[in-house]
Amino acid sequence: MKFDTPAGINPIDRQTVVGHPHDRIDGPRKVSGTAPYAYERHDVAPDAAYGWIVGATIAKGRIRSIDSRDAEAAPGVIGIITAANAGPLKTSSSHTADLLGGPEIQHYDQAVALVVAESLEQARHAAGLVRIDYAPAKGRFDLAEERAHARGAPAGFSGPSAVTVGDFDGAFAKAPVTLDEVYTTPDQNHAMMEPHASIAAWDGDRLTLWTSNQMIAWAVRDTATTLGIPKDNIRVISPFIGGGFGSKLWIRADALLAAVAARKFGRAVKVAIARPQIANNTTHRPATIQRLRIGADEQGRIDAISHETWSGDLPGGGPETAGAQTRLLYRGEHRRIAHFLAELDLPEGNAMRAPGEAVGMLALEVAMDELAEKLGLDPVELRIRNDVQYDPAKGPNRPFSSRKLVECLRIGAERFHWSRRSPTPGTLRDGRWLIGLGMASAFRNNLVAPSAARVSVDGKGGVLVETDMTDIGTGSYTIIAQTAAEMLGVPLGRVEVRLGDSLYPVSSGSGGQFGANSATAGVYAACVALRAAIAQKAGFNAGDADFVDGHVVAGNRKVKLADAAGADGVSAEDGIVFGDLTKRYAQATFGAHFCEVAVDAATGEVRIRRQGGAFAAGRILNPKSARNQVIGGMTMGAGAALMEELVVDRRFGYFVTRDLADYHVPVHADIPDQDVFFLDELDDKSSPMKAKGVGELGICGSGAAVANAIYNATGVRIREFPITVDKLIERMPPLT
Repeated sequence: MKFDTPAGINPIDRQTVVGHPHDRIDGPRKVSGTAPYAYERHDVAPDAAYGWIVGATIAKGRIRSIDSRDAEAAPGVIGIITAANAGPLKTSSSHTADLLGGPEIQHYDQAVALVVAESLEQARHAAGLVRIDYAPAKGRFDLAEERAHARGAPAGFSGPSAVTVGDFDGAFAKAPVTLDEVYTTPDQNHAMMEPHASIAAWDGDRLTLWTSNQMIAWAVRDTATTLGIPKDNIRVISPFIGGGFGSKLWIRADALLAAVAARKFGRAVKVAIARPQIANNTTHRPATIQRLRIGADEQGRIDAISHETWSGDLPGGGPETAGAQTRLLYRGEHRRIAHFLAELDLPEGNAMRAPGEAVGMLALEVAMDELAEKLGLDPVELRIRNDVQYDPAKGPNRPFSSRKLVECLRIGAERFHWSRRSPTPGTLRDGRWLIGLGMASAFRNNLVAPSAARVSVDGKGGVLVETDMTDIGTGSYTIIAQTAAEMLGVPLGRVEVRLGDSLYPVSSGSGGQFGANSATAGVYAACVALRAAIAQKAGFNAGDADFVDGHVVAGNRKVKLADAAGADGVSAEDGIVFGDLTKRYAQATFGAHFCEVAVDAATGEVRIRRQGGAFAAGRILNPKSARNQVIGGMTMGAGAALMEELVVDRRFGYFVTRDLADYHVPVHADIPDQDVFFLDELDDKSSPMKAKGVGELGICGSGAAVANAIYNATGVRIREFPITVDKLIERMPPLT
């Protein structure tokens, strides 16, 4: 099915199942411990050997020699894989660095060996006996130092890296009110619960890989490229994933080394990347330096806006596109968005939840708060005055498909009691605590991707959906089941969903906030084909037949779905392919974040008291799971504002904060109260579901609302994230 015209009325609009807050259909399996995660597949590989990764202890240079004799002689050791005996391996286009290093070392903790043994403990012990002699080389580990050498970044997933409209320099110079500030964000880690883990087994020349991966088809493609074998010889299985946030969009060293070792030693091998290895062995969100310049008139209308950003990556890598949202969020006739990329020898930078916008909104929305103060305007009012209903770079010929930012701002402000905020920082107190309120807009582009599914109805009226879509904790199982139930007129309990297997039709996968909308649209397309096939088999005119309450109905005729399917059942496969609507219309999700903080006047300790938000993201397929996604994003945004940082040891080129004891993330006690409100909205230009994604909207702007609340409480403006006590304490107002 090609989606190239706005969606009309369709069965999803009935919303008898879709749009309701159903519990997750996979929930009982997860809470009972029966959901099979990659490393736990004892049922399929009961005799699997264990692999332990040996990581490089330099960030750049070469391996002179590897002495593995003591390790090979250790109890239980089956063998050791290195670049010397792994066989020919290629580097796929998805990877900036080799998954197995040697003799060249490209970054710290790059895998250089895999020790395989009968038990995990034996493999781990023997890994410590591997002796490696390195020839270190001088590396580049400091973004600020390399900023002067950065070049214009290449075009990427978010489009061109630089956009210029009008005469920014001239307009900025003439603007009555201007802002020119620099903001920085650190390297960040995904810190998902489940580590990267895989089990590999070969049957002749055919590989089966049970792995934790967000994108099944990409995993097949990259495994085939790296090993140099046909894609048809690879099966990837990933039905349950314990979080990813972008870190599992591509295969990592666990998958490759498990496959190489299983082939070499003739038995299944399981490999997990240990928690302290993840930060340096896998990908991360790169640090940024962002310069914001905004010129406005005395009424706060923006005429000139520039967002220049610098980030770093290994040679051949890409930028953190922190200026992406600034292209579309606010008005401004004169605009400049530019991304610059420096070469660094730190581990590979890549996608992390809302790549670009998550950290770009931290800077932009703090800058808007500063501009509002200069103008003497309420921050909500400033944003309302700069709303624009079309792509500001391309003009009215490219309107937004739907844009309810102003409604989100007003409703969010009302629900949060924003009117109680004092515009003068440091004037509200609760005992020893300074109280502040802050806000920020929320914005995330609406991305879509082709997605397919196979849907069947059996002779008992049961429905089966098969697609290689993944569920990374987001609720994919449930919204896919809701879609099929709505389209075929059956209760939710009559639908079985099977995900995460490369034997199934290729879906959008999970990432970029496109998964829910695209995958359900693919299921919708397959159900349209199935409805036609069932109607024809039962002797109905497909255009007249409806599917309601377990029956196929047309006119005065009504047949049970099971009878219409027949004893052999009926199956159909189709998918959604998106046309040019995303080019003709700007498509995005919007919202407004609000936050109240308390800051200890003596110690500078920050406590979030409450967070709130109003959001517009098309049809909300399941309000319960959508709320889960948004509050998770709000929480991650708070973490980015207050605590998350991969601290770089600039002497040796590695991330020091590499486990959950040192890399701090928010816990329940940090986030006591959260309120989420979804506006009623249908976007008929997004998909037949008239939905959009919400998985990343919640993180975009959340941290800026926290930062702005801290300023409102204390009068201290911190532009270097995260906002930790050491940065606040020296600038706190005197105790009274």
